[in-house]
Amino acid sequence: MRWTVPNVLTVSRVLAAPGVLFAFLLLDSPYADWIALILFTGAAITDYFDGWLARLWRQESAFGRMLDPIADKLMVAIGLLVLATFSVGATPLYLIPASVILTREILISGLREFLGEVKLHVTRIAKWKTTAQLVAIGVLLSAVPLAHLTGAEPRPVRPGALAQPIGAAVAWGGPEALPVWNWVVASGLALLWIAAILTVVSGWDYFRKALPYIHGRER
Repeated sequence: MRWTVPNVLTVSRVLAAPGVLFAFLLLDSPYADWIALILFTGAAITDYFDGWLARLWRQESAFGRMLDPIADKLMVAIGLLVLATFSVGATPLYLIPASVILTREILISGLREFLGEVKLHVTRIAKWKTTAQLVAIGVLLSAVPLAHLTGAEPRPVRPGALAQPIGAAVAWGGPEALPVWNWVVASGLALLWIAAILTVVSGWDYFRKALPYIHGRER
């Protein structure tokens, strides 16, 4: 493996993913929230630049192609875990799309392992779903830092929030919280649902393309 700039960026993304978790384990809020947001945002930005630089400088490698999707999945999985544990909590508005995303990623990873040497090209919608996942998680991670900047006090959504009016259901701080707090959380949850829909669509597209190879191995 050559230590090219694109490969270094990809490896840094792998290291940043657990760094988001350790920020919350080792530090108190709001320091943990700020560090986690900076780590996640920086790593998400490298998701674009490592591939772009590899193509621009003709430094594409088997190592980079192998590690790049793993880094993406680590960021998404750990980001969702951190939000459920330290921020969003057990609200259906969050847990449903998060579970859909994780289920799809595990199923498609198992399908790729089954196909072995058969390589299916990454589609445009698969790139969109990854971008949507990273943006949604980044927005939700920014909610606590923005709340502290505006003076609002973050409080977890109650488990029964799905049955409440949408204005209160999406607000950790409830109706009395500052408007920016409501809008950040609402935007993050909306983006997460969009990401979940794109995740399902891209997963079905991948499975559909893999079906001929699956049938071929059963004969």
